[in-house]
Amino acid sequence: MKKVVGLTGLSLAAALALSAEDVKLETVDVQETGTTTIVKDVSGDEVRSADLAYALYQLDPDVQLIRRSGISNDIILRGVRKDNINFLVDDGKIYGGCPNRMDPPISHVLASNVDRIVIKEGPYDVRHFGTLTGLVSVDTLQPQKDLHGRVDLNAGSWDYYKAGAEVSGGNDRIRVLVGGSYEKGGQYEDGDGNTMAEQLANNPAAGATVYQDRYADMDAFEKKTGMAKLFVNVTDNQELRLSYTVNRSDDVLYPNSKMDALKDDSDLFNAKYIVKNLYGDLSKKLAFEFYNSWVYHPMGTYYRQSALTMGGVGENVMHSRIWGWAVRNTARVAEGDLEIGVDGSERTWKGRYYFTPLTTNQTLAKGWSIDHSETDDTGLYAQYQKRVGAFDLDMGLRYDMASVKSAAAVTDTNDYNAMGGYLFGTYHLSEDTKLFGGLGTSIRVPDGKELYFQDKYGNYFGNPDLDKVRNNEIDLGVETAFAQMATLRVKGFYSKYDDFIFFNKSIVIGTDPKTGKPVTGRYENMDATLYGFSLDGTLAVTDAIWFDGGLAWLKGEKDDPLTNQHGTDMPNITPLKGTLGINWDFDETGTARLWMVAADRWRDYDAENGEQEIAGYAVFNFRVKKDFLDHYELTLGVDNIFDKTYAMTNTYADMILVSGGTDPMLLNEPGRYFYANFTWHF
Repeated sequence: MKKVVGLTGLSLAAALALSAEDVKLETVDVQETGTTTIVKDVSGDEVRSADLAYALYQLDPDVQLIRRSGISNDIILRGVRKDNINFLVDDGKIYGGCPNRMDPPISHVLASNVDRIVIKEGPYDVRHFGTLTGLVSVDTLQPQKDLHGRVDLNAGSWDYYKAGAEVSGGNDRIRVLVGGSYEKGGQYEDGDGNTMAEQLANNPAAGATVYQDRYADMDAFEKKTGMAKLFVNVTDNQELRLSYTVNRSDDVLYPNSKMDALKDDSDLFNAKYIVKNLYGDLSKKLAFEFYNSWVYHPMGTYYRQSALTMGGVGENVMHSRIWGWAVRNTARVAEGDLEIGVDGSERTWKGRYYFTPLTTNQTLAKGWSIDHSETDDTGLYAQYQKRVGAFDLDMGLRYDMASVKSAAAVTDTNDYNAMGGYLFGTYHLSEDTKLFGGLGTSIRVPDGKELYFQDKYGNYFGNPDLDKVRNNEIDLGVETAFAQMATLRVKGFYSKYDDFIFFNKSIVIGTDPKTGKPVTGRYENMDATLYGFSLDGTLAVTDAIWFDGGLAWLKGEKDDPLTNQHGTDMPNITPLKGTLGINWDFDETGTARLWMVAADRWRDYDAENGEQEIAGYAVFNFRVKKDFLDHYELTLGVDNIFDKTYAMTNTYADMILVSGGTDPMLLNEPGRYFYANFTWHF
């Protein structure tokens, strides 16, 4: 079912996209097929920051936000996060450098560079290694033949501003796109008027992690990005595509962590060579792909009081890199499309502790946080798609030969060879109604942090004996429309996880030599069950006015308590969330929207591993947008109209947060935020 936002308003995913952080109202095109949502034209200029995580939180009811800072935030998809979600950029992978998820992969993509996002829920992907519970695939902007360009100027509360520009052009043989942006933001204030530094200072757990007086009012981030693409039609049926994206973020504050990021730098390179109709039906499309991405993430106590009390700055300097390749061939077989491929990748991750005494200002190398872990994989897959009457069939198989090793002496090479696959079908009951469902199984391997991470004293939180995780899942759902006046989509899933990787805070792994207190926490495998449902729908009142809304609910339990524990609640199981909005096209070039986002309080949470009860909330937002003179667009809006103080992100103990012997610090969401966006395009 195709849904064009701003014209028909036919999906909750699109309705969520209409808030201030991301996309352009009149151009967002959302297609939903079963458990997949495709959001097109995401590069609209409703962007008040580069934070793609916040954009996805609005675009899909099954996506939740993990608030870490003013800009570099993370997501939860269907109750899981981290490597349980596969994240791609132009079919290439990138991994953040921070083991504490201060720079998750999604933070290294600028939202305004995005052409479309594919959010695929479940294990229904065999083209990529490691799609356990879902896939988030980002396609960035593509160069066009004719001359096109845009200039964006954005401003908002708390000294936020952004300037960006891009230009694209070419001919039938060569197309080029170049663009760049600069943005900077002060510390946001919560509904009580507290800045990020003040939230920390007011927390009883803060201790020496508070900001020094001279840094208490510093900006929250500064970000510079650039992108260049070259597409060359080598012959009538062959094309070369090259792209390079650079991100340079400086002085990013993470107030409820114990450190801030001096830099969050990344480089992404992608290359594709595509040959079409090489051997008739035997090779309708043959693609050769290569990608290489790397991240540099030094984090430390540069701005904290602890640098003074400890007599110097402590750092953990992280490096992350992955490169990979793929060969994919699509053939026409029995009136269906058969894609067969082989791919490989190598991911490396390392980090080291440093200390710089204030007296000498000479940096001293300490122990490793992650001692050069390396994940290698080679995979073979086949995927077949075909329509038979009113039935759409999609199936796939994949076999991976994966291994993980480390330079550390604690382990030998771990091998994780495994088979996965799925069967998914959609039955078109009528022109307006379809039923869909699928069965799938997939795996992902433990990462370098889960296997090898250690503190500065050599205590291992990582567990080198971890098994791979397997997800066995079933999905069912229905989509329908009613006389072109209303739509409804309902979907549910049930996942049985074998050897899911949890963090167990109850295991003693050593002693802190300075305090004599035990150091606790280690990763552990445990089977688990996760299930839930979501629904979204719309109701048109007139051609110009419509309502939209939706709900999402989850439940997750471990099969047995972890070692030395009693509870079985899974972490990151966000509470019931609902949205309700009213939209008005007041003329052919103007739109307005008023909407509410609400969530229940956290009732089921993993208290033994750091999570805590969080109150529910209801937040109201408003926005108006007007196009004029064919080349100009202006948007004015306000988020959190009633300046509510609330938090949505819990404090699972695998994130190292400010705790001080009491509950870890919750980070409140931004309070009332005014913004204005202006765009000139040609």
